[in-house]
Amino acid sequence: MTPKDAARVQAYLRGLLGNARIGVALPSRRGASAEVRIGEEFIGTLHKDEEDGETSFSLHVTILDEDLPPA
Repeated sequence: MTPKDAARVQAYLRGLLGNARIGVALPSRRGASAEVRIGEEFIGTLHKDEEDGETSFSLHVTILDEDLPPA
């Protein structure tokens, strides 16, 4: 993923979710997934997929049961 890719996805997520604090941090090693954060809070990983001449990005968000409010 390039810095331009990260900036484009970040702008899209900020507009879509209405939160200017969303940030996309590029990985330190090539080929690894980027991190998506809201402020300092890690919320998920971002992956770039290029297949059959098409490019897509997927955001994977994991929510731990311990982070949820009581049932």
